[in-house]
Amino acid sequence: LRMLQVKLIVTGDDFGYCPRRNQGIVDCFLAGAISNVSLLVNGSAAADAAKLARRYNIPIGLHANLSEGSPMCEVLKTNSTLLNQDGFFHGKMGFRIALSKGLLNMSEVKQELKAQVELFRELTGHLPPHMDGHQHVHVLPEVRHVFAEVLEEYGIKYTRVPIEPGLHNCDWIPPSLMDFYLGVEEDSYNTVDVFTKHGIRWPDIYIGLSTMGRNMSVSSIRSAIDSAIVQLTARAPRSGTATIELMVHPGYPSVPPMGGCGEGPDDFSQSWERLHELQTLIKPELQSHYKSKNIQLCSFKDL
Repeated sequence: LRMLQVKLIVTGDDFGYCPRRNQGIVDCFLAGAISNVSLLVNGSAAADAAKLARRYNIPIGLHANLSEGSPMCEVLKTNSTLLNQDGFFHGKMGFRIALSKGLLNMSEVKQELKAQVELFRELTGHLPPHMDGHQHVHVLPEVRHVFAEVLEEYGIKYTRVPIEPGLHNCDWIPPSLMDFYLGVEEDSYNTVDVFTKHGIRWPDIYIGLSTMGRNMSVSSIRSAIDSAIVQLTARAPRSGTATIELMVHPGYPSVPPMGGCGEGPDDFSQSWERLHELQTLIKPELQSHYKSKNIQLCSFKDL
């Protein structure tokens, strides 16, 4: 039995969030620990991030943001269903609540997504090869249809569908967070047909919920990858090649008031957990595990 050739895309999310996040992500890329980044175009250090990606030839896609900070579409900055009374996006849970109450105008969602794609192109000089959603907003009901239309209109081929094998067995994840993750998973299952219908693709397996922040360790990444490989081998792709995306959030902790997407950095961004991810990802034993499993790091444009 020949060994499955696995292509692993390690994506550093939230590039552009703050200068210290940018620095951490670049350090990780130069150490060979990540192979791809996702840019927040409304992040306070987005222009700087785009420059760094160009300087170091870092494969970069778009981290579409409808939940944190300020919109990029001029028309929506003053009067929009996407904003709370303070004039910012509704937040990770606030967005979901407003959506479930039918308060969000989907044509505004589409306007904002297109504005972010256009700004991405302005900053980087090209369209994003992949586009996913900050805080997984892109797989939510209604949003998923608009998101798919935007990708199809721009010819953006790849996205992320956060269904993680083995998630249910991760007993170290606190119940409140697990509830959120299981919601993301359910939304993701309901999105598969929509994305497929629009000709959008994504890696065979997604990992990243079970390994976020304090839960990241060499062994948590290893076991997530190993259970992914078990699944992939069972599905036995005829080509003998399979793809996995590992979502990560490395960086040096944000120092307020620097950072964020218009209203300053959040708690996760200021915490030690970002640095912990960075330090874990660059460990040589992780790299040697990839080698032993015939895993090759790549980006979406290599698929």
